[in-house]
Amino acid sequence: MSNLLYLVHRLPYPPNKGDKVRSYHLLKHLAGSHRVFLGTFIDDPEDEQHVDVVSRYCAEMHVARLSPPMAKLLSLRGLVSSRPLALAYYRNAGLQAWVDRVLHEQQIDAVLVFSSVMAMFVERASQQRQLVDFVDVDSLKWSQYAAKHRWPMSWLYRREGRSLLTFERAVSSRAERSFFVTEAEADLFRDLAPECADKVEAMCNGVDADYFSPQHAFPSPFGARQLPLVFTGAMDYWPNIDAVTWFVAEILPLLLQKGPSLRFYIVGRSPTPAVEALAGEHVVVTGTVPDVRPYLRHAAVVVAPLRLARGVQNKILEAMAMAMPVVASQECATAIDAIPERDFLTAGTISQFVSQVESILREPGRALSIGTAARQQVLARYSWDAHLSIIDRYLDL
Repeated sequence: MSNLLYLVHRLPYPPNKGDKVRSYHLLKHLAGSHRVFLGTFIDDPEDEQHVDVVSRYCAEMHVARLSPPMAKLLSLRGLVSSRPLALAYYRNAGLQAWVDRVLHEQQIDAVLVFSSVMAMFVERASQQRQLVDFVDVDSLKWSQYAAKHRWPMSWLYRREGRSLLTFERAVSSRAERSFFVTEAEADLFRDLAPECADKVEAMCNGVDADYFSPQHAFPSPFGARQLPLVFTGAMDYWPNIDAVTWFVAEILPLLLQKGPSLRFYIVGRSPTPAVEALAGEHVVVTGTVPDVRPYLRHAAVVVAPLRLARGVQNKILEAMAMAMPVVASQECATAIDAIPERDFLTAGTISQFVSQVESILREPGRALSIGTAARQQVLARYSWDAHLSIIDRYLDL
């Protein structure tokens, strides 16, 4: 049993959003064979209640508190340097002191960094092997944001994309191995950082198919006469905000012309004012719900209209695991190891989204067939243990 330092940018519990799903299952996997020293942040007061749960997996842990509004303000300090603003956002003297102490006092065999920004806390560590779970190519996400915004935000996002890529390349150069959530993301990073190409590989996401199972019985959260379309996700995340705003503005009105009983449910924590403003006669914004599964289980269709998507979207895997028909944007679909038209449906344009959703609503037998195939694909291809075992070969110390 080796000693591992695991650094994560957000408390890896509860697994209620994409990054926390992956970081939690990775923590659980590591704790099965190693002593884990966890350094992490809490950026949501709601997560305070879960610290004890996480501590059970750890030999020792340090939790730094972060206020997103204050951190955003302080991140502007990064403008006086060439470093990414994200590093200034997460800079924390208390966490740095804890990391330094653990590296000095404990015989740490390896360091695992989850999300590139956490690598700044071990920039001075040279004695331990380092592994980095980038998950996605975050730098490209910021560059994509730039294309969707006007100046000065377009300039700021473009700067962040450039500076973060420089940092990612430096981090990967120091690391023994760098992981990405799909082979496509890994290939993309190899193109952007060719000097690191031979140290990069994919470590895919999984899904808890016992938890997300159609065998569980839930009362419906919907009205008796409603035909619910469901989107799930953290609603303070800009790609999700963009997705539901676009769906409500461009796609839902066309669907309502033929199906006035349709209701679009936006299910997820921390909806921004822009998301809350979408609520109306045909749009329901739930905010935080105790369990997302009833909304998935009783949906007519689950939609994922993300126009900016990096890596595997857990929201799609969870819906597929529950044997639900999913209509996803092509940006999401390319990362899913499944067969379009058999396991889920894809759409690249407004008219295609409308057509695909209407086809599911019109053909219940097809909806059932797609849902059944979707679950079988999840069972066959998305086991957490199978995917996360990839990292074990680098921890066989």
